[in-house]
Amino acid sequence: MIAYDFEYFRPASVGEAVRLYRQAEARGQSPLYYAGGSEIISMARLEQLRTGAVIDIKAIPDCCVMEFRGDRLVIGAAVPLIAVEEHPLFPLLADTTRDVADHTNRNRITVGGNLCGKFYYREVLLPFLLVDGEAVLAGPGGTRTVPVADILNGEPRLAPGELLVQVISDRRYFGLPYVTVKKTKMERIDYPVVRIAALKTGEGIRIAFSGVSDIPFRSARLEAILNDASLPMEDRIDRAIAEWPAPILSDILASGAYRTFVLRNTLRDTMAELERRGI
Repeated sequence: MIAYDFEYFRPASVGEAVRLYRQAEARGQSPLYYAGGSEIISMARLEQLRTGAVIDIKAIPDCCVMEFRGDRLVIGAAVPLIAVEEHPLFPLLADTTRDVADHTNRNRITVGGNLCGKFYYREVLLPFLLVDGEAVLAGPGGTRTVPVADILNGEPRLAPGELLVQVISDRRYFGLPYVTVKKTKMERIDYPVVRIAALKTGEGIRIAFSGVSDIPFRSARLEAILNDASLPMEDRIDRAIAEWPAPILSDILASGAYRTFVLRNTLRDTMAELERRGI
């Protein structure tokens, strides 16, 4: 149960959603865009979040699309993870979403909710980072399309009042060899101790991480180290961990030392598998 009142809006277009957000903000209601609602409901019940207005985007056609337009796959922010899994147009993304949560929750959790959420794992982000995905955003200043890496790599950096409408990916990456692996404390669907998604391209291995630090990320610096063929694989892995760009987490799931141990082993397995497959 959510122990406070709020206004509920269900706009039919992106423009209407942005207008309703601005009006609610002007009334001091701290509005929120809403799709699946898993995170909003959970945090509101725990009194970790309070809002006076919820703007439900599930009736907006642009936010519910999942289709190829030429060689580009367009996925709306309100598409639930279960749809991505059951219609694997983007295989790496489908395999990554498959163990984000249990089946019931994947019916509610949406692509946009996972990408822009406050829970820092945001595992669905990793495949989009690897394929140079683009985000379609709408806000008070109009609509813009920007690289996913520019606004979601690490902490989300959307402008105030901005809505993630769609994510666009180029299908030329979809047939490349990939690995997606999740290491957890207990159940497969638990939060990750280490989550890696990696892609083998003609230029080398692309790799992104979640669960290791309090941000999910892809790092050009780490990729350069891991692709340095002049070094033995073990040396590459040790150097990458030594230059990790954010503190390695130590929490109830795992100590920092244990996470580092799991990270090293998972990196070794991931690199070996991709180098074995080649292209």
